[in-house]
Amino acid sequence: MNRHLLASLLWREWRHHPWRHGVALLAVALGVALAYSVHLINSSALSEFSAAVRAANGEPDLTIRGQREGFDDALFDRVATDAAVELASPVVEFETYAATADGRRVALRVVGIDVLRIAPVAATLLPRPADDSRTMAGLDPALVFLNTAARQQTGAADGTMLALQAGTAWQRFEIAGSVAAGGPPMAVMDVAAAQTRFGYDGRLTRIDLRLAPGTDCAALVARLALPAGVEAVAPGEAEQRISNLSRAYRVNLTVLALVALFVGAFLVFSVVSLSVAQRTPSFALLGVLGLTAGERRGLVLAECAALGAAGSAAGLALGAGMAVLALRWMSGDLGGGYFPGIAPTVRFGAGGALAFLALGTASALIGGWWPAKQAERLAPAQALKGLGAPQQPAPPALPGLLLLAAGAALAFAPPVFGLPLAAYVAVAALLFGGVALVPAVVHALLGGISTPRSALALLALQRARFQRATATAAVSGVVASLALSVALTVMVASFRDGVSHWLDSMLPAELYARSAATGGTTEQAWLPPDFLAAAASVPGVARVAATRHRALQMAEGRPAVTLMARPVPDAASALPLVGTALPPRAGETGVWVSEAMVDLYGAKVGGTLVLPLAGGTTVRVLGVWRDYARQFGSIVMDAADYRRITGDERVNDLALWLAPGAEMAAVQARLRALLPDPAMLEFAATGELRVMSLRIFDRSFAVTYYLQAVAIGIGLVGIAASLSAQVLARRKEFGLLAHLGLTRGQVITLVAGEGAAWLAAGVLVGLALGMAVSAVLVFVVNPQSFHWTMELVVPVGRLAALAAAVFAAGIATAAFSARSAAGRSAVLSVKEDW
Repeated sequence: MNRHLLASLLWREWRHHPWRHGVALLAVALGVALAYSVHLINSSALSEFSAAVRAANGEPDLTIRGQREGFDDALFDRVATDAAVELASPVVEFETYAATADGRRVALRVVGIDVLRIAPVAATLLPRPADDSRTMAGLDPALVFLNTAARQQTGAADGTMLALQAGTAWQRFEIAGSVAAGGPPMAVMDVAAAQTRFGYDGRLTRIDLRLAPGTDCAALVARLALPAGVEAVAPGEAEQRISNLSRAYRVNLTVLALVALFVGAFLVFSVVSLSVAQRTPSFALLGVLGLTAGERRGLVLAECAALGAAGSAAGLALGAGMAVLALRWMSGDLGGGYFPGIAPTVRFGAGGALAFLALGTASALIGGWWPAKQAERLAPAQALKGLGAPQQPAPPALPGLLLLAAGAALAFAPPVFGLPLAAYVAVAALLFGGVALVPAVVHALLGGISTPRSALALLALQRARFQRATATAAVSGVVASLALSVALTVMVASFRDGVSHWLDSMLPAELYARSAATGGTTEQAWLPPDFLAAAASVPGVARVAATRHRALQMAEGRPAVTLMARPVPDAASALPLVGTALPPRAGETGVWVSEAMVDLYGAKVGGTLVLPLAGGTTVRVLGVWRDYARQFGSIVMDAADYRRITGDERVNDLALWLAPGAEMAAVQARLRALLPDPAMLEFAATGELRVMSLRIFDRSFAVTYYLQAVAIGIGLVGIAASLSAQVLARRKEFGLLAHLGLTRGQVITLVAGEGAAWLAAGVLVGLALGMAVSAVLVFVVNPQSFHWTMELVVPVGRLAALAAAVFAAGIATAAFSARSAAGRSAVLSVKEDW
């Protein structure tokens, strides 16, 4: 086909019908924009966090790392004197709080270094004294150096004093300069000062190594015979750990965002079907003049490609703007909480933009494939006479049933690389299978209806039966959008209900106090052993229970597991157990693990688990419990067992039951008075914790609410486009009906009745598909992605209202689509017989 002719035909079509193609272009643009913005937000946050990790860890050839409490620094001498080690840099690293002038606590990382050894492996941690005359200031144990984020958040300046929390005391240092490391707030000091002033005497947390060229790392590690709990970590492992931390969340967000693009493909299908139906005479004339069937198909696909490319380009620009605004007003993970302290800027990459441009174009081509085949099968001679294409029988139900069976089978497949990839394919198979079964459902619904007495109703019923093959085109968008909306509604309702009940189980007390807001700061912000007894004797406190939090590195390359040592008199009442728990045995240490521990570490009930405590402690798994707060695993151990094994009597959290009539504010003031600084203790009532937790939950799922609105809107526009296409193809029929005496209102009622029959089938299929997809999301995607389970909760009232609204809006849309055709001159319609 001549390229100039193709361009001319495309331009003519777009110029005469801009609204129609504009709607499809908008659908593609919205899908691309949402997916691209999610990609930019999460990739920018991950890149920023990885840069911060590299700045803090440097670029060693190998790192020897222990648990957060560190390891014996005698290992350093053995490592540094090995012939394969050119340089060994000792490091003490931990998280704590800095006190600000206005009484706030700011979490920051402290890195203790040997200034004489740090430059070759981590130059960004090298102190830069504010006073040039203090060239060896990095060796002074009374000095500290801050990065830019620490200066901004603490408001500290060179020459002033900065207080850092060490247990229940404040250690004061003079700010003597800065470091170049970016990322979250950080303070750098001499390694000996970090050891002596923060409880790391005789211990290190890591050793960074520069190795001689050609060194066999495996042989070196074997030769060093590292003690239990100490591991050799390759370069980039810390960055990979951060990537793994948020990978499932990022992938699920991206897949949900691509749903809008998926539904947009159905709208392209409807719009292009309308275009092909309206241009049937033009295609017929072009066919008579020599345009082949393949060229007609190519013309339609070229229109789809141009529409997809234009929509994708607009979507990329819109998505970039959405990402900029989201990173300005929200966190870098859309509420997931994986990148604390990070305020990234958008980082654009050509690869991501090209990928989403291709996705948007491909979705438009997929949506236009069937209309293009219709244009190819067009019989020019019949079309010129206005007879159109011969009616095709309703498609068989077997392909749809096979797709549904494939979706059901894929839903039981195991995760791939730790992600529910098979489950995503199962959802797509279920949706396509359900759409393919719409004609069969229409036939089943209409087959049982008795013959109506009204001529108009009989005409609508018979045509709906006879044209059920076109029902797929009419309601495919509604089926897809309603199914996805129902699935997301059920999933969010199930998750929210599960979290609500979990909070009821985990928050039995009336008041909670904590010494540290994050898991990393628990090793420096803790309460002394005698604080528990003192708190129990405070007037207004009826009972108190304490919890000790510890982060345990269970496996290389995986995020740390949280250990919670607390009193567990009865696991069934103290924990939200999954299944039944085993009774503890005398002389044996038992623990209760979260669901993630079962998936990630194989910690099954009745089995054993080795914890990196006191050089390695074997415990028996007594039960499994739900933990929606810690995705990568948590372990509950009775506080008495923990103290016996470790000798650690410190606590981090308090649960307080108040005496009748006690004033909560007065109890808080008395408890704060027990500490040297009242700011070292934070309080929250049970109601406040519930509201805050559910607010975080709603924020995390805000993108799904937007997605539901977009999907429903796209589905309704798809109905309008599909029915408009059929109305245009039936203009002679409406003219004949007008000659037979039907009024304009009766013609509109006729079309609305046909649409109602198809919509009823579409709504039923959409509801059924939505429930099937929600089961996949609840029982497969969530456990495989986040390692937790929940009960399926069906909000019947909300789903009924959603289905009724879609049905009513669809009928109104069908009636509106028939107005233009019903208003045409009957004489002119019938005389178009050329």
